[in-house]
Amino acid sequence: MRSNRRTAESTLPRTIGVFVAACAVIATVLLMTRGGDEEASASQTPAGAGYGQSTAGYGHSAGAGHATGTRDGAADKAEPVPTGPQPVTEVDKTFLVKVRQAGLWEIPAGRLAQTNASSEAVKRAGLHLIDGHSKLDQLVREDAKILGVPLPEEATAEQQGWVTQMENARGVEFDRLFANLLRSSHGKIFATIGEVRAATQNDLIRRHSRQANQTVLDHLEVLEDTGLVDSATFDDVEKSVTPQ
Repeated sequence: MRSNRRTAESTLPRTIGVFVAACAVIATVLLMTRGGDEEASASQTPAGAGYGQSTAGYGHSAGAGHATGTRDGAADKAEPVPTGPQPVTEVDKTFLVKVRQAGLWEIPAGRLAQTNASSEAVKRAGLHLIDGHSKLDQLVREDAKILGVPLPEEATAEQQGWVTQMENARGVEFDRLFANLLRSSHGKIFATIGEVRAATQNDLIRRHSRQANQTVLDHLEVLEDTGLVDSATFDDVEKSVTPQ
């Protein structure tokens, strides 16, 4: 019995040691296996994915150039960007011609106001005409050149006749003639500008009509400030701009 007890006592530490060593080996194998799986998984994950950032989040995935949220190539159905020159209609061309002709007689009219007028309000209106139409005239020549629209070099016969009337008038007569001729002309072209802007498809014409609208509105106001515009002038403009 004593011999068996000694034998058991002597083999127990070795058995425990073997068991511990076996556990260590198993643990090592498990750790190596798990590490290999993680490395394999990591090799299949794009850089930055571990932070919740997929490649699609940066717009580099297939179709990333399309709108967010599109599926199955839906973004490919987007309307193509139009190419080629923008259209210039006959209305657009006529508008540029009228702006040019307006400057050809209204700038001389503004200059006459500085020498022939007796009213300071009329002289002030004349200065506005000179300034506004000088700028518009430069713009219309630039735009017409770009769009290939020929422009006249002189005002219409009717407009030249108005200038002649003002050249022959002085003082109060000039003041009233100036105020009514110019207010009538500006009232009619003001309505035309709105029609052109509403219908044109050309960006240059849109810009030009916006500038012309601001200029003509300023001239309407300074002409009305003279207090010399007759009721008959407003009636004439109304008849002219009212659709028939």
